[in-house]
Amino acid sequence: MTQAPPAPQEFGTGRQSVPLRTLVVLRWWAVAGQMAALLVAQYVLGLTLAYGLCYFVVGLSIISNVTAYFVFPETKRLSQRETLLVVLFDMLQLGVLLYLTGGLNNPFSILIVGPVTVSASALTAGSTIFLGGMAILITSALTRFYMPLTTQTGELLFIPDLFLFGNWIAILIAVVFLGVYSRRIVSEMYAMSEALQATQMALAREQKLTDLGGVVAAAAHELGTPLATIKLTSAELAEELDDHPELRADALLIREQADRCRDILRSMGRAGKDDLHLRRAPLSALLEEAAEPHLNRGKDIRFEIVADIARAGPQPTVLRRPEVIHGLRNLIQNAVDFSRNSVWIDSEWTDTDITVRIMDDGNGYPQQFLGRIGEPFIGRRSARAEPQRPGYEGMGLGLFIAKTLLERSGADLTFANGSDSFRKREGYSERTGAFVEVSWPRSRLEGDAQQGRQSLGENQLIQT
Repeated sequence: MTQAPPAPQEFGTGRQSVPLRTLVVLRWWAVAGQMAALLVAQYVLGLTLAYGLCYFVVGLSIISNVTAYFVFPETKRLSQRETLLVVLFDMLQLGVLLYLTGGLNNPFSILIVGPVTVSASALTAGSTIFLGGMAILITSALTRFYMPLTTQTGELLFIPDLFLFGNWIAILIAVVFLGVYSRRIVSEMYAMSEALQATQMALAREQKLTDLGGVVAAAAHELGTPLATIKLTSAELAEELDDHPELRADALLIREQADRCRDILRSMGRAGKDDLHLRRAPLSALLEEAAEPHLNRGKDIRFEIVADIARAGPQPTVLRRPEVIHGLRNLIQNAVDFSRNSVWIDSEWTDTDITVRIMDDGNGYPQQFLGRIGEPFIGRRSARAEPQRPGYEGMGLGLFIAKTLLERSGADLTFANGSDSFRKREGYSERTGAFVEVSWPRSRLEGDAQQGRQSLGENQLIQT
């Protein structure tokens, strides 16, 4: 008798809201179904029921709908508590109707499961447990207390006690199973939705940083000549004003501030990548850029090229794609966070593939999570062992973001533990922690090689 509300905004937080208009519209359909069932029972099947009371109970839903329509605005959204009260009202109304129409002998008694499913989809666990308990209590009461179904000839309609008991057991199982099942499915849906939103935000942030860096680099380039002119002029003035100490000090101050502006623009311009020369970079430069924020965190980060250059050729020049940089940066951050002393970043390439391996000397991934690495919110604790950060609680979101962004760029990711992968490899005995291998088809990471060689255009005169 109750329909599911739309998806909440924040699952399980108690802050989600449901549009009242949606519940009102859907409840009109429920009222129409109840009225149709009563009319068929009265005029087609000829059953003898307390129709006055039945229509009164249905009328309560009509009155509540009309009141909600005229009292509240169309944009009204129900809070957690208000939604719980609405669903509880629907459950009690259905229970009273079943009491007036034969209890569990009524085939519509299975609808008592509906409000529990709604609660599991839209409300908190506490609310769902409460409504599930109410459904079980109402169902149990209806096995003994109800107004029997009677035909016009006075014949009682009922099912044998064994089937009545079976209906009761079936409804109880349905309440528990559908409640748990619906909540689990909806919980995973919202977790995935939140994780994807976080991924999009991370990619948008990296793209904005890249774009901003290009603007800063352009500004630094354009302002270089005016600042040089200011510096030169102030130096000449300082020489001419040897006999005027105060004015000479002002000229030197101008020169000093010009140098300061130059240094600021130079430091900011390090992120500038909009220059055509810098849209592409050697693979090692890309890896160093991804690791740059973590180079001074007290861990030894080692970059190693393990490719056979004689056979595979020189180091490839790849596109500086924001999703690749951010994805690798997340993986490197994870390795730095959980390593003891060292992190290794190996790069390798062939004629067809480019591979990056990130390893550390930490404890690695717990074995029970290895098959689920890359899923968001895989547990209340992080997917990595955490002796270095005992107060830290991770949800696997960083690895999910990295995996999603890198797979979007065409990469395949493999997660393992170094203690399992390098146990017998000479020189790799220290790499006991987590092991991540990221492999791209070379064409996906390099893009159009000719694009990196395009003309930069004619030199433009600098207007002074």
